[in-house]
Amino acid sequence: MEGYNYTIWIVLLPFLVFLVVGTGSLRIRPIVAGWIGTGSILITLALSLMCAWNYFGAGAPEGGWQTLIPYDMVWLRFNDTLQVHMGILLDPISVMMLVVISVVSSMVHIYSLGYMKGEAGFARYYAFLSLFSFSMYGLVLATNLFQIYFFWELVGISSYLLIGFYYDRHSAVAAAKKAFIVTRFADFGFMIGILLLSWYTGTFDFATLTSPDGAAIAKAASVSFMGASVLTWALVLIFIGGAGKSAMFPLHIWLPDAMEGPTPVSALIHAATMVVAGVYLVARLFPLYIFGDATALEVVAWTGAFTSLFAAIIALTQEDIKRVLAYSTMSQIGYMMLALGVSGSGGEEGLGYTASMFHLFTHAMFKALLFLGAGAVIHAVHSNLMDGMGGLRRYLPLTHASFLVACLAIAGIPPFAGFFSKDEILAAALHKDPVLFGTALLVAGLTALYMFRLYFRIFWGENKSYAHPPHEAPATMWVPLMILAALSALVGFIPFGEYVSPDRLPHASHLDMSIAITATAVSVLGILTAMWLYRKPSGVPARISGGLGALYRAAYRKFYIDEIYMGVTKNILFKGISSPVAWFDRHVVDGAMNGIGWVTARVSKEIKGLQSGHVQQYALGFMLGVLALVFVFIFWLKQ
Repeated sequence: MEGYNYTIWIVLLPFLVFLVVGTGSLRIRPIVAGWIGTGSILITLALSLMCAWNYFGAGAPEGGWQTLIPYDMVWLRFNDTLQVHMGILLDPISVMMLVVISVVSSMVHIYSLGYMKGEAGFARYYAFLSLFSFSMYGLVLATNLFQIYFFWELVGISSYLLIGFYYDRHSAVAAAKKAFIVTRFADFGFMIGILLLSWYTGTFDFATLTSPDGAAIAKAASVSFMGASVLTWALVLIFIGGAGKSAMFPLHIWLPDAMEGPTPVSALIHAATMVVAGVYLVARLFPLYIFGDATALEVVAWTGAFTSLFAAIIALTQEDIKRVLAYSTMSQIGYMMLALGVSGSGGEEGLGYTASMFHLFTHAMFKALLFLGAGAVIHAVHSNLMDGMGGLRRYLPLTHASFLVACLAIAGIPPFAGFFSKDEILAAALHKDPVLFGTALLVAGLTALYMFRLYFRIFWGENKSYAHPPHEAPATMWVPLMILAALSALVGFIPFGEYVSPDRLPHASHLDMSIAITATAVSVLGILTAMWLYRKPSGVPARISGGLGALYRAAYRKFYIDEIYMGVTKNILFKGISSPVAWFDRHVVDGAMNGIGWVTARVSKEIKGLQSGHVQQYALGFMLGVLALVFVFIFWLKQ
């Protein structure tokens, strides 16, 4: 694949920048480090767009889109049959993800030049951004399960470093540790799933695992354990890893706290790239999910549906603008999982797969825009809380306009991007299960409500008197906002089905007008409700929340999931398991070792006089020993 040899630099450039900027962060001027990082990511953007043009530009070849492997090498060789490869795999979803990662990462790098200006650790920040970009590129271009797991963990490390960037804040350190630990539990399931799958198939390679004939996975599908095939167990375990990374219930608790990192980090990691890794993982292994029984896909669909509704309800009650967006991210990723779970292998049945990938693509643009817009607001008023905001449209016209575009896009209002991808998800859900469709439709209305609650409270509402008049962000911040706003308005018109589908064959997308009209009406109702409640100061929201009583308090406290985790951790894991184990270790294991040491020391103290160094004592001992031997010998002869 000589025509795609340049793709290796998409992966290597961020890694080289990480090495150069990371090792020289104390010697390189901060602004130089920023421009090195930004310049390199813009090069990867150009290479990614070139790759997408080369791959998609000539149209699908006969037989559908092909899998290309322009680079492959043996990284670890255990024996003739067990080898681990590192390489680059190009197919519709990996090329699409290259575009998503490079576009969002480029906007975040440019935006950060203004947002992070003057921050201590500026060069370190750009080194960590480059490490994250390297990890994500390596993940989406992986040719095999082992490589994707390797970069999966490297993404986790990058996330830990960026969430805990402000390491002098206890809350940031706690959030970084929480994210790392929670995702480790999920990744353990991922690892077991990989081992199960590779044991029964004899390969880590995606091309072999997902071959249309299903020969590689036939054995795993034929062996049963506890009423389900080994293939189903492996796929559910792998999905657990994806659920952890994508913050699906009940492994979602790390994502809201991860907002402790810098706001551009939230846009890059926790809105558009890292958290969709779980969706990408399921899509990458989708032929296996289709080949097995329906159980694994049902787990994916219902987990996604519940998470989308659960997170949307919580988002309605939050006061921190970044936490609202965090729960919005959870809800939208739940949408993507739901769409994958209701999809079939191709044709009209494969609509869910295409819709999921399309929503991943459009969501990346408008959610990155929302987070960067929130960053511009925070930059202007120095607060994350909506209570301290209001009337900002007069001070921040560019931020206001771009934020409005993003809100319309995520609410699914035509002709913005989210309308087209959301419509396809709803159509796929309706064809599969009316309950899933009803859940998705309700979430669409709630999304419009909580997003415009956020919009009106920030830019309308009560006109606050600010100590320092807010002002528009510098060009390095508002230019990315304008670019992302344009993308959020236009990318919905891409004929996505022609490029991405489960069977690799082009499919013409079309609107289901009954669903589109219904969903738009529900979203408009949500917007009008938010306008009625929050456009002007009113006591109605307080009366409604007071009337809901315990339900509102539970939603505000995130349904006490964190408290449940802490209760289980402290009372069961720590007190019930860890404390007895610690007591046994301290008193039995350490006690036995200490007892042996005490006996040894005591005996040595008693007999150390035998080594006095006096020749007379040694001679006396020698003579006594000889006499003892003589007496023993004489006694033995008499016997």
